Amino acid sequence: MSQMLSMIVYSDVVCPWCYVGKRRLEAARAFAGMPDVRLLWRPFELNPELPAGGVDRKVYRAAKFGPAQSALRDARMTEIGRACNIAFAFERVLRTPNTRLAHRLIWEADRQSCQDEVVERLFRGYFEEGRDIGARHVLEDIAAEAGMERAAAHRALGDDVSLAAVVALEHEGLQRGISGVPFFLLPGATVVTGAQSPEFWHARLGRTQIAGSAPA
Repeated sequence: MSQMLSMIVYSDVVCPWCYVGKRRLEAARAFAGMPDVRLLWRPFELNPELPAGGVDRKVYRAAKFGPAQSALRDARMTEIGRACNIAFAFERVLRTPNTRLAHRLIWEADRQSCQDEVVERLFRGYFEEGRDIGARHVLEDIAAEAGMERAAAHRALGDDVSLAAVVALEHEGLQRGISGVPFFLLPGATVVTGAQSPEFWHARLGRTQIAGSAPA
């Protein structure tokens, strides 16, 4: 039986580097001697100030980077994604969403034992399919596609329990000094930041003590 390593990942589902980081870590599993890795996804909001309905992406990006620089950044990220089998389709992404609801769904997905599947579908839905992952009905559809009970998704997107849990987890991340994502916390309080290469993960995880439980 293969050993299991649990790793906490602070991430936002509108962060392209978080998607790339996930893919690169997954690619490392092809190396011999790699442990099975269980990812425990934690919330980090890149744009917590956005309105609940999100904003027009072109307008938002133009204001933040300028139109030309925004286009260059998207082109570069598309090329990076292609190398790890991500088909970034930024031309399909019409809105930059507020991701608080998405993180509440991810929290509930952990309770339903399908967290990684939901995170995967959120990344793919937003970056490759251009879906508005700030909209409740879209999130409920994505949850169902990932194997979550739609009723559980509906409840999590509307009750105070998931909201309080996400706020508490975000506060925990801030207390850890997290200011950017992806941020990986391994057993033994080992920290890795950024979308590291598969080769990096092969070397690092080969030196990491296997633990059945998540790092504290």
